[in-house]
Amino acid sequence: MGMINLLISGGWMMIPILVCSLVALTISIERFVFFKNFGASRLAPKMLSLIEQEKFTDALALAENQTSPVLLVISTGVLQRSNQPSKAMEAAAIAEVTKMKRGLPVLDTIITLGPLLGLLGTIIGMIDSFGIMSESGLGDPHAVTGGVAEALICTAAGIFVAVTTLIPYNFFLARMEEETEKIEHYATKTEAALQQEILETKP
Repeated sequence: MGMINLLISGGWMMIPILVCSLVALTISIERFVFFKNFGASRLAPKMLSLIEQEKFTDALALAENQTSPVLLVISTGVLQRSNQPSKAMEAAAIAEVTKMKRGLPVLDTIITLGPLLGLLGTIIGMIDSFGIMSESGLGDPHAVTGGVAEALICTAAGIFVAVTTLIPYNFFLARMEEETEKIEHYATKTEAALQQEILETKP
C-alpha cells in the first residue's frame, strides 16, 4: 500500500510513466523468450559439415522444427541450391533480422520518453507549488512541499523506467548483433560449400 500511495502522490503524470513501464516489461519478457530459443545455433557447424559432405537431406532434418535464424537461413540455401542460393539466403537473413528487431524500437523510445515524462511531471508539480505560494503565500508549507514531492516522484519514476528498460534493450541488441554475425558467417560458408558441389557435378 505504501508503494501504491507513493505512486498516487506522484500525480496524473504517473499514468503514462506506468504505461511505459508495463509496455517495456511485456516486450522484454517476449523478447527474452524469443532469444532464448536461439540455442539451436550450436547445430550450425554440424549442419555445415553435412552440407560439405553433400548430405542435404540429413542437414535439412537437423534444422527441422528449429527456430534458430542461422539454421533457417542455411536451410533456405540448401533448398534453393540449384537456383541462386546466395540470393535466397540473403532474403531469408533480412526476414530473420527483421524478426529480431521487433519490439526494440519501442524499448528505445521508452528509454528516451521515460525521463522526459518525469521532467514534465516535475515542471507540472513545481507550477502547482508556485501557484499555491502565490495564492496563500508561505502560510501553507505542506501544500507547497506536496507539489515539490510530486515533482520529485515523477522524475525518479521516469528515470527508473528508463534505466530498467536500458538493461534488457542493450542485452537484446547484443544478442541480435551476435546472431547476425553468425548468419553472415554460416551463409558465406554454406554458399561456398554449395558452389563446390555445383562445380563437382559439372561434366
